[in-house]
Amino acid sequence: MLSTIPSVMYALSDNVTPQEALSGIFGSVSLATWIFLLVPQLILNYKTGRADGISLAFLTVWLIGDITNLSGAVWADLVPTVIALAIYFCFADVVLISQCVYYNHINSRRRHDSVISVGSEQEPLLTRRRSSDTLGLPGSHRRRSSARSGTSQRSDSLAKILEEDDSESGNSWVRNSLSILGVMLVGTAGWAVAWQAGVWRPSPVGDVPSVANETAFGAKILGYTSAVCYLGARIPQIVKNYRDKSCEGLALLFFILSLMGNLTYGASILCHSLEKDYVLTNLPWLIGSLGTIAEDAIIFMQFRIYTPKQSTSAITE
Repeated sequence: MLSTIPSVMYALSDNVTPQEALSGIFGSVSLATWIFLLVPQLILNYKTGRADGISLAFLTVWLIGDITNLSGAVWADLVPTVIALAIYFCFADVVLISQCVYYNHINSRRRHDSVISVGSEQEPLLTRRRSSDTLGLPGSHRRRSSARSGTSQRSDSLAKILEEDDSESGNSWVRNSLSILGVMLVGTAGWAVAWQAGVWRPSPVGDVPSVANETAFGAKILGYTSAVCYLGARIPQIVKNYRDKSCEGLALLFFILSLMGNLTYGASILCHSLEKDYVLTNLPWLIGSLGTIAEDAIIFMQFRIYTPKQSTSAITE
């Protein structure tokens, strides 16, 4: 990564302004962020073998937003990299939705089978337990004492679990921080390589008005539709978290990367130009990216509020 520093300094000092360099770097970091966005949630679902923490309505509306975004990009004849990224988004959405549907179906069938088996075996066991309690058979005191010892053992086990959760929580923050730093370095290095290879060149601001006028009206409608979908997609997830009073099953890094991707994407647009025609041309994408930051902030608050409070006094009792 040290080799990227001279490249950046060279770019800033020759044929490109700092404003354009920042626009390119932010855009490249945003691209790297979106590529790795769904990976943390996919890994978490695979490790836990469940996906009931994430709202399927959230993913479905997001997929609709990506489909309309792809259609608008093709209609407006945007650059191939934008179209390729939109195709990747749709593919990744389908993979995550398929994974969630699979785990939800498997776990639902397991719960149904377990309820049937427990219901058929529990009735005679409860009858025998009640009769032994009323008769006061020898050994009942031993069973009660063993129950007490079992309770203390469970308390010790709970304490160990909470200690492991503490260490896991600390490790997860370290992993998340390193992941964010890695994505930023990859994005910056990618921009530097693209600049040196001649793949990336600053877009002339003077051509913006003609581009704005030539953009198809239907493409603009699709762009605004995708922005509305992106804005509304997180609402089902926020409602689900509120009803469950939990964020269990959600990958925090997934939403951190989403926040970082939206911030860097909006920054790349605004660093390029603040001219009225240019901003209006990119307004749907600005609304879709910067508008979701507030909703991501709500989800971060839910992560904080719904994190189980670990009370050592309750354990010792």
